[in-house]
Amino acid sequence: MSAVLPRVTPRRAMPEPVAALRLSGAERARVHMLASLLLDYPDAAWFARLPALREEAAALPGALREPLHAFIDAAEASGEIEWQRRYVTTFDLKRKCSLYLSYYATGDTRRRGAALVTFLDAYRAAGWEFDAAELPDYLPAVLEFSARSGSDIADALIAAHREGIEVLRAALEGMTSPWAGLVLAVTRSLPPVDQRTRDRFFELINEGPPTETVGLSFLGELPPYRPVRQEGP
Repeated sequence: MSAVLPRVTPRRAMPEPVAALRLSGAERARVHMLASLLLDYPDAAWFARLPALREEAAALPGALREPLHAFIDAAEASGEIEWQRRYVTTFDLKRKCSLYLSYYATGDTRRRGAALVTFLDAYRAAGWEFDAAELPDYLPAVLEFSARSGSDIADALIAAHREGIEVLRAALEGMTSPWAGLVLAVTRSLPPVDQRTRDRFFELINEGPPTETVGLSFLGELPPYRPVRQEGP
């Protein structure tokens, strides 16, 4: 007699937030700057920077250096056209792989306008002006802000959106995406996850970002993104 198939299958184990490493301020700034550059769109200039970025990553501890080097190896092996195709497929077409941090908390809802203003206010409070072609919650921009400013405000901004970073990492790991190693390196550089963040992380993994699409006319009024820069000399 054939075996009876179960009506239910075991639930797949949920991904856990990554344990933090003890890093110096310089090491943390280095990994954030490298991740900022490597998470950006892979155009010809991006590929030209890879040898220099590999050298910069060589100075990091192995748990950070190895995923960065593996990512660079994979990009160089794939080539520009294929890597660009994979980038668009990964970050533009999947809700849980957004590079815009406020999206995880607000989705495409009317609350996102206030969230984006909070990012602009954070840059300005630290003495920096946001002047770029992306929205201010763009993860590479936030990581650059953290790396270059060394500001407690940058730390607070990242901490406030830690759940989104963890959801992005988990989604990329679930796809066995090469970009997962970059976000893994970032999460290893951050403080341990508290219980509230852990609970919200699991909620977002299950449900995804909110989906209301009302009241987004403000998006066209926000300033374009170029790398953040400090005001004054």
